[in-house]
Amino acid sequence: MTQLLQALADGVDGASDALAPIIYDELHRLATALMRRERDGHTLQPTALVHDAYLRLAGQRGMEWQGRSHFFGVAAQAMRRILVDHARRRDAAKRDGGHRVTFDDALLADGGRPLELIALDDAMQRLAVLHARSAQVVELRFFGGLEIDEAATVLGIGRATAVRDWTFARAFLQRELDAG
Repeated sequence: MTQLLQALADGVDGASDALAPIIYDELHRLATALMRRERDGHTLQPTALVHDAYLRLAGQRGMEWQGRSHFFGVAAQAMRRILVDHARRRDAAKRDGGHRVTFDDALLADGGRPLELIALDDAMQRLAVLHARSAQVVELRFFGGLEIDEAATVLGIGRATAVRDWTFARAFLQRELDAG
């Protein structure tokens, strides 16, 4: 898979076609998990989310993939952006106040409650400005489904640092979402 990712980044003909069947099931699983957090009746389906994200990833020439975990972390980030963009477009059209998602218990100290996807994205952007690596840990863990050790490996940091970043990010996001 690493060789195919490098070939994709180098723009080698056929690399995208060879990589797609290898990663499709995992991308679909990730998209399905993300879509479970969305409101009922969402117009975007997991398959469409996978296709949109894959097109974004396959179009990134020169990307130096660090392996499978890195690829799926970036894929999760791309899916998050697609969902947020979709929510913003819908809100702009309807002005009905946003889309509710459930943020898992691992991130919220109060046992999980419905949150606005757009409010979460705004809080994530503020976190990225304050401490970019902590935001990356959240993206890899919550949106990418990686374990703390996998996130640490992708980011090239130690496990203890990743745990500290995760703890800080949880507290920061909780405070931001409570204030909003």
